[in-house]
Amino acid sequence: MAKNILICDDAAFMRMMIKDILTKNGYNVAGEAENGMKAVEKFKEVNPDLVLMDITMPEMDGIQALKEIKKLDGGAKVIMCSAMGQQAMVIESIQAGAKDFIVKPFQAERVIEAVKKVVG
Repeated sequence: MAKNILICDDAAFMRMMIKDILTKNGYNVAGEAENGMKAVEKFKEVNPDLVLMDITMPEMDGIQALKEIKKLDGGAKVIMCSAMGQQAMVIESIQAGAKDFIVKPFQAERVIEAVKKVVG
């Protein structure tokens, strides 16, 4: 069965790009969110196998959303997406329970490699 993935990024074109990569590789996009607050709401709604989470977003950033999601479900699987030069945030997100991180701009192969490693 296809794995359900929630995509969280404030840039619509990034969500579209990630969705395209995932669907072409047999994954199902269960939902999309444009900020951390919506990500937490969507997570409760769709209960995805995996969340791809941008770090820098309005209203609630990805790290805070990650922490909220982990409170709801300690076993939640989250991969963070970050721009170059956000090393401290990457470290903080791994400590908060992220399974992996992808650096933007990313290649399709790297996205799929990270997703396969976490959910198969």
